[in-house]
Amino acid sequence: MTDSGAHSHLPPLASFDHQPRTRLIFGVGSVGRVGELAREFGAKKVLLVTDAGLVAAGHAGQVHRILEAAGLAVTVFDKALENPTTRCVDECAALARKSEIELIVGLGGGSSMDTAKGCNFILTNGGRMQDYWGVGKATKPMLPLIAIPTTAGTGSECQSSALIADEHTHQKMACLDPKATARVAILDPALTVSQPLAVTAHTGIDAIAHAVETTVTRKRNPLSLMYSHEAFKLTATSLDRALTTPDDLEARGRMLLGAAYAGMAIENSMLGAAHAAANPLTAHYDVVHGEAVGLMLPAVVRFNGQDPAICQAYAELASASEIACVSDNVKPAWEALVARLESLLNAAKIARSLADCGVERSMIKTLAKEASKQWTATFNPRPLTVDDFAALYEAAFRPR
Repeated sequence: MTDSGAHSHLPPLASFDHQPRTRLIFGVGSVGRVGELAREFGAKKVLLVTDAGLVAAGHAGQVHRILEAAGLAVTVFDKALENPTTRCVDECAALARKSEIELIVGLGGGSSMDTAKGCNFILTNGGRMQDYWGVGKATKPMLPLIAIPTTAGTGSECQSSALIADEHTHQKMACLDPKATARVAILDPALTVSQPLAVTAHTGIDAIAHAVETTVTRKRNPLSLMYSHEAFKLTATSLDRALTTPDDLEARGRMLLGAAYAGMAIENSMLGAAHAAANPLTAHYDVVHGEAVGLMLPAVVRFNGQDPAICQAYAELASASEIACVSDNVKPAWEALVARLESLLNAAKIARSLADCGVERSMIKTLAKEASKQWTATFNPRPLTVDDFAALYEAAFRPR
C-alpha cells in the first residue's frame, strides 16, 4: 500500500489552541489529598457524587472521611446510575441546592463524573439538561469540580462533556462546555483494584478504543496525536496484566493514566465510527458500552484502513507501541494493529459476534440508520453512509 493520493480522506493535522483546564494528580494514595485540594478552592460545603457500588466498596466512605477531616461539611449523593438520566441529575441538583454546595467531588466511573457535571450545569445555570445539549450553552460560571475516577476507561475526568440520557426518550445528550471540565483530576491506581473483573475489561477496552479512534479523526492535531499514542502505549501493554493480576498497581496505574490521556485526546480530537455504531447497540440491546465499542472496533479499523493515508496513521500507532515497525511496510503494520486489538478483545472476554449479544440480523438497517445520525460519526476520517454502517454491523456478525 503506497502513500500516493494519501490525503483523500485524512486531512492535514488541524491547528489547535490548547488551554489545560484540569490539574492532573497521579499516584498511589493520592486520594488522600482531596481534602486539602477542596480547601484550596475556599469551599466549606462539598457534594460527593458517587454510586451504590462505591459505597459498598468503601471508597465513598474513605473520601467522605478525608473531606471531613479537612473541616468540610459533606453531603453525599450515591444514586448515580450506569447511564445517567435527566431525572438522576435533577435529583442530584436538588440535593446540592438544599445543602448550599460550593464544590463538587465526582467519585466513580464515567457515570458518576457525568452526573456530577450534569448537576453542576443545573445548579449554576438553571433550566433542564436538554438546554445544554450541544457545545458551550452555559452562560454562567460553574462550581469547582474534583474528579476521582475509580475505573480506567472513559477519561471523563479530562473532558468537558456530560453524557446524559433523556429520561423519556432515552436519547443520549452530549452536553459540552469548557466550564464543566474538572479543575482537578486525582488518579489513584489503588482505587481501581476493587472493581469487578468485567468492569476492568470493559472500561479497559473503551480506553484502548479511545486511543485508536482519536488517532485518525478529522479533528486530530499534533497535541491529540501525542495523547493518543501515549494512551495506546500505556493501555495496550497493560490490560492483560490488569486482568490476570488485578492487584498489580503498576499495571493499574498505567491503565488509569492511559485512560486519562485518551480522555485528553478525545477533548482535542473527538471520536469516530466505532462509538457511533456502539450507541444503538447499547440503546436497543443493553450491550455494555465498552463491549459494544470493542465489538465494532476491528471492523471500523479495517474499513478506515482501506484509505492509504488512514492506513498510514494506524501503522504509525502500531509502530509507536512497538506492535510493528511502520518503516518496514505500512500494510503489515496496520494488519498487526488489528491483530493486537483482536487479541486484547479476546483477553478481555469481549463477545466477538453481535449474535452473542442477542442482536438480530433483521435489526441491521435500524441500527445503521441510528448510527449514521450519531454525532461521533461526523468525525470519522472516511465518511459513512447508512449502507456502510450496515456493512460494519454485518462484519461484526462474523466471529473471528
